[in-house]
Amino acid sequence: MLVVIISVILYYYIKVTIFETAVQDLNFEAKSIVENKEKFNPNNLKNFDIQIPHKTLSNVQIIHTNTKKNQKPYYSMQKEETHVFMTLNYPYDSDSYMILKKDTTLQSKIVDQILIDIMMVNASAILLVLFYALLLSRMMLVPIKILTTKLINLDEKFLKEIDFKHLPEEFCPLGNSINKLINRIQTFVKYQKELFVGVAHELKTPLAVMKTKNEVTLLKERDKERYMEALVSNNEAIKTMNSMISSILEIGRQEGAQFEEPVNVNVISFLEKLGNGFKILAHQESKEVILNLEPKILNMKIQTTLLTHVIQNFVQNAIKFSPTGAKITISSKVANSNFIIEVTDEGVGIDESKDLFAPFKRFGDKGGAGLGLFLAKGAAQALGATVSIKNRTDRSGAISTLIVPIQNHRIKQTSIGKKV
Repeated sequence: MLVVIISVILYYYIKVTIFETAVQDLNFEAKSIVENKEKFNPNNLKNFDIQIPHKTLSNVQIIHTNTKKNQKPYYSMQKEETHVFMTLNYPYDSDSYMILKKDTTLQSKIVDQILIDIMMVNASAILLVLFYALLLSRMMLVPIKILTTKLINLDEKFLKEIDFKHLPEEFCPLGNSINKLINRIQTFVKYQKELFVGVAHELKTPLAVMKTKNEVTLLKERDKERYMEALVSNNEAIKTMNSMISSILEIGRQEGAQFEEPVNVNVISFLEKLGNGFKILAHQESKEVILNLEPKILNMKIQTTLLTHVIQNFVQNAIKFSPTGAKITISSKVANSNFIIEVTDEGVGIDESKDLFAPFKRFGDKGGAGLGLFLAKGAAQALGATVSIKNRTDRSGAISTLIVPIQNHRIKQTSIGKKV
C-alpha cells in the first residue's frame, strides 16, 4: 500500500511537471495577444493564427459572451483523433474570451509511458517485497522450529537446561527465560519431593511414639501420675504435629498469594509499618529492632502479601536466634536497578555449607517445622526476586537478603540531598 501511494504521488508530480511547459507557453501567448491585439488580429477576426518566434503555432478563437464580467482563465485537455490538445480559455476583452490550443501529444505519450513504467516498477517492487517477506519469515521460522523441537524433546522426568548457542542473538533472551523457568521447575520439583517425604517422616515419627507410649501404658494398670505423664507427652507431640500441619497449610496459602494482584505502594512506608510491629515482638523478648531504610520514598508495584511473608520470616528467625539484648537491623537501599532489603542479627551465625532453604532443614536447637525459609524462597521467586543468607564478617550473626529487581516499576525516590 505504501508503494502504491508513493507511486501515485510521484506519477501526478511528474505529469504536472511535464505539462507545466505547455501551460506556461499558452499563458505567455494569451498575455501577448491581449496586450498586442492590433498586431496579432488587426482585422478583429473571430478565428486567426499567430506566430511567435521560438513558439509553436496556435489557433486562436474569439468567443463573445452576454456578460460584461471577465472570466477567469482555466485549462482543459481535449483529444482529437490521434492528437491531444491543451486548451486555455483566457479573457480577451470585457464581453469576450479567447480559446488557445496547443498540441501536447508528445507530452501525453511521455506521461502514458511513465505510467506504464511506474506500474511495472510497482509490480516488480511488490513481488520483491513478497519474496523478501517470505524469505524472512522462513528464516525466522527456522530458530522457532528448532526451539519447538527442543521443547518437545524435553523429558519432564529429567529436566535440564536447553542449549541455545546455535540460535540467533535475537532469541537469546527467550532462551534464557525458558532456562530460568526450567531451573525454577527443577527447584520446585526437587523441594516438593523433599516436602512430601519430610511431611510423611515428620508426622509418622510422633504418631509412632504416641502409639508406643499408649501401648506401653495400657499393658497394665498404672498410677495416675503415669497416665498423666503419657497424656502430657502425647499433647506435646500433637502440638508439634499441629505446628507442622499449619506450616503445610501455609504453603497452600502462599500458592494462592502468588496470584494476588500487585498494587502500587510506597515500599519504604510499608516496611516502616512492618518494622513497628516487629519492634513490639522483639521487645517482648528483650531485644531491639532498628530500622535503617533508604531512600525515603520508593513507589513500586508489588504483591505485598508475599513481601510481608519473606520479611516476616527473616525477622522472626533473627529474633529467635539472637541472644537477649541483641539488636536486629532492617535496612534497605537501591543499587544496580535493584531494591535490596537486609535483616542483620547478632546470633551465632549459620552453617553456609547447608541448604537452609530446603524443606525441613533445621538449624540450632530452637525447634520449628523447618519450612519457614522454604516458604520465604517460594514467595521471593513469585515476586521475581532472590533471597540469600550469609554470615556477618564483622562479628557473629547472619545477614538475610532479599533482592527485588525494579527495572519494570515506576520509581520515585527521594533521599537527603538527592533526588532520582
